[in-house]
Amino acid sequence: MIHEQTETPSTRKILILNQASNYLTIGFANAFRKRFGEVVLVTGSVHVQGEELHPGVKVHKINQWHERPARKKAVSYFVALIWMVWLMHTRYRSFEVVFVSVPPMGYLLNLLVPNRFSMVIWDVYPDLLKVKGMRESHWLYRAWGGLNKRSFRKAFRLFTISERMAGSLETYVPAEKIQVKPIWSIFQENSRVSSKENAFWREHALEGKFVVQYSGNIGLTHRVEAVVELAELLRDRSDILFQIIGRGPRKPVLEQLVRKKNLPNCCFLPFQSDEMFPSSLSVANLGVVILDEEAGKGSVPSKSYNLMSFGIPSLYIAGEDSQLKLYAEKYGHAGFFTPGALSEAAAWIVTLKENAAMQAVYSANALAASEDFKRKNADAFVEAYLHDSIR
Repeated sequence: MIHEQTETPSTRKILILNQASNYLTIGFANAFRKRFGEVVLVTGSVHVQGEELHPGVKVHKINQWHERPARKKAVSYFVALIWMVWLMHTRYRSFEVVFVSVPPMGYLLNLLVPNRFSMVIWDVYPDLLKVKGMRESHWLYRAWGGLNKRSFRKAFRLFTISERMAGSLETYVPAEKIQVKPIWSIFQENSRVSSKENAFWREHALEGKFVVQYSGNIGLTHRVEAVVELAELLRDRSDILFQIIGRGPRKPVLEQLVRKKNLPNCCFLPFQSDEMFPSSLSVANLGVVILDEEAGKGSVPSKSYNLMSFGIPSLYIAGEDSQLKLYAEKYGHAGFFTPGALSEAAAWIVTLKENAAMQAVYSANALAASEDFKRKNADAFVEAYLHDSIR
């Protein structure tokens, strides 16, 4: 649990918007609560992992976000946007506003409301639409990009989570407007579960296996077929198991691909419960993080930080200009490869598996890296928000 220092709250009031709130939103809300007189979280759901929402934070419920099907997802976004606009024009008109994450176009609401409005950006739209084949010449892309320029320049504070993402945002707003503040792991300490105490390890008979694990969403921006390709390259290594844990629209396609290729060293498992998650993550000898080259320039999936916090070496597969490459070079905790270099990645996996000293170095570097991605970063967001407002 997070232990906080008691601070005298101010008379300022702040509204946090996120249709699907997770541990990051909870961290923001709790950090603002220490410095603001009133904090309200407008959300459709609150998913607690590790840190609980402080009882002093008021929750105003709106409609829930739906991941699938696409039509239901779009409707849920639209309804949430209408609800948020109405609340900011009426009940919370006097509140400062911070927008976080969902709906992905929600930050554009600052063009419609009178509130002092800030945003935390960790996915850049319309850039991500390139993954679906949309060209920059498309009318929607151009229209959204034009709205970004107006919205970001109007913002009171504009935060993003990585240097590369800040570079992407500079397409729409001057660099001096952007503040880079990294996010943090679900886990605040190394809580890795040993094999002797690990029910997941026993259930899946992992003794003698070097587990290469992808755990997370299997969506359009996560080219998880790279894991299948690695498994095919190493199909003769029965001691190396490729484990894909998660859900998403591409999972059935990948399962069919594994069956077609008859890969005995690649298996799929469902998303694990919050209670089982630490155990499932703990069995990984190597964690895989993959980003589409079109989408991954500045993105950093939260799994990256969770792997660091458990001292698990990582395999990053992304574009040459990605933030993941910068992290691999800075911390020395991960092997980095582009999607076109999977043969080299497969060879690196074998080298790592057979070199215990190499594993120990990567593990120690991962734990050292995790110190930069702790819960204190939420407080750093708030301090930056307040400090700059004094200028």
